Amino acid sequence: MAASALTRRALPYLVAAALCLLCGWAAFQAALAAQLNAEKAASARRLEFFTLSLENTLSRHEALPGLMVLERKLGAALDRESGARAAANHYLEAVAQAARLSAAYLMDAEGETLAASNWNQQVNFVGRNYAFRPYVREALAGSFGRFYGIGATTGEAGYFLASKLRSPGGAQGVIAIKVGLQPFEDALRQSGEAVLLVDRAGVVILSSVPEWKYSALQPLDAAARARLADARQYGGQPLPAITPGGIAPAQREARVARGGVDADYAIVRQGVGVLGWQMLVLVDQRAARASAAVAAVAGAALAAIVVGLWFHLRLARAEREKTRRAERELREVSEELDRKSAQLQRTEAILRTANDAAVQAGKLTMLGQMSAGMTHELNQPLAALHTLSDNAVQLIEHGRVAEARENLTLIAQLVARMGRIVTQLKVFARKEPGTMGDVDVLRAVDNALLILEPARREAGASIDTSGVQARLHVRADAVRLEQVIVNLLRNGLDAAGHGGALRVWTRCEGGAVTVFVHDNGPGLAQEALGRLFEPFHTTKPVGQGLGLGLALSLTIVESFGGRLEGRNAADGGAEFSVRLEAA
Repeated sequence: MAASALTRRALPYLVAAALCLLCGWAAFQAALAAQLNAEKAASARRLEFFTLSLENTLSRHEALPGLMVLERKLGAALDRESGARAAANHYLEAVAQAARLSAAYLMDAEGETLAASNWNQQVNFVGRNYAFRPYVREALAGSFGRFYGIGATTGEAGYFLASKLRSPGGAQGVIAIKVGLQPFEDALRQSGEAVLLVDRAGVVILSSVPEWKYSALQPLDAAARARLADARQYGGQPLPAITPGGIAPAQREARVARGGVDADYAIVRQGVGVLGWQMLVLVDQRAARASAAVAAVAGAALAAIVVGLWFHLRLARAEREKTRRAERELREVSEELDRKSAQLQRTEAILRTANDAAVQAGKLTMLGQMSAGMTHELNQPLAALHTLSDNAVQLIEHGRVAEARENLTLIAQLVARMGRIVTQLKVFARKEPGTMGDVDVLRAVDNALLILEPARREAGASIDTSGVQARLHVRADAVRLEQVIVNLLRNGLDAAGHGGALRVWTRCEGGAVTVFVHDNGPGLAQEALGRLFEPFHTTKPVGQGLGLGLALSLTIVESFGGRLEGRNAADGGAEFSVRLEAA
């Protein structure tokens, strides 16, 4: 009785454990199938590309032998006319070079080579007899000969094409060309895929995995080996089976050794060419199985969570209040998510208009950094105005009108100077949408210098603008372009330090104008070069910059359709360039 009760209590837990294992197994199978299907689909697309590329390579020279039979020099060589062989050799050499062939050669009806493109090389075809090759027999029989094999003379594999030739004297022969497929095989190896090209007999003739080349998908019987030996197709290659059991024509999976490690592969195959070849892509299943194992663990864990939750609810059925509290909390979370979703939507709307605000903030930040210098720049004229106006009153009271007039002239000059400064600051700080137009580069530089003049004097620095050409115009917004130049010059002053030297110059070429700003500071640190234009990235001390100047400048220049770049100059210091379309 006690054992029966124990069994009843343990049964739900055993069922739950079995359910978790079942869910893990189902997740593994589903994930493995999905991953393999995805990988096989991707491999099939790449396989289609490989086959099209190979077919294009194979068919590129199909018409060449048929055209070459029309050449009179070859017919004359076939009739053994005096000097004809030399002319044929030179012709074949020129054709091979122009068409990038491995070889081109002329054979008589017995298969003996009369002329060849490699006639002047140490290893050449002249005098060799290739009647044992199937493509020679096919061409002499009136068909178009095609063949792939290892060269009997050179030991180099190639794709052979041949056509029958009849000379004016009635002699018959064969014109043949050899096309190397090594570039295609090199491309396969660089693709990273496990790719095999097999002939009609199942021999791997090309492969991205060198150890698989010249193996056979299935063990070759004696008759097949005899046929290959008669044609000397693969020389002395042993042609072992790629796997002990072989790979059947319709087989979709196989276990193959690669680099001394056996692994399971899914097979994707497609026919290619007219010789009954097939191209196979072997998809390594290890990554898919690893991913499926993760999915199995996740599925089992999820099932365990669900089962655990069910047990929890079953055990906590009496705790109604806790359940209601959990439901209330769930509703609150849902409402909070709704509120956050609405807030995110509002934030997205704000961000769409934030660019102009960020630009304006950058300008105001720059003005704030220069406020002390501007205050000093305006305080001096104000003090002078006060003194000059008092002196003018006293001079007028004493009847000294000429001297009073001189004071008033000085006052007018000071007021005009202050007005230029205030007007430029007002234009720079004005918050309005940018307007694209023709902007005078020299004027933009001069306006930027006027804004930065207090900072330049405070730093004891020099700014050489003699290299800025006059009458250069670009497509931009004047105020924002000035802000970019101010940012770059201000950064240059900070980098160069007290007594530094900056240089601004322009270059016009290719329908574009480039403005260069160079400082003689220590230059840009190597680790900072890749992050120059990241927001909030700065190399300045704390409190001296937010790291927004270059990011905003990049945004502004790109909105003009231009390019902003920063680098270390060859003669030291940092150099920034702004390239814009010329107006």
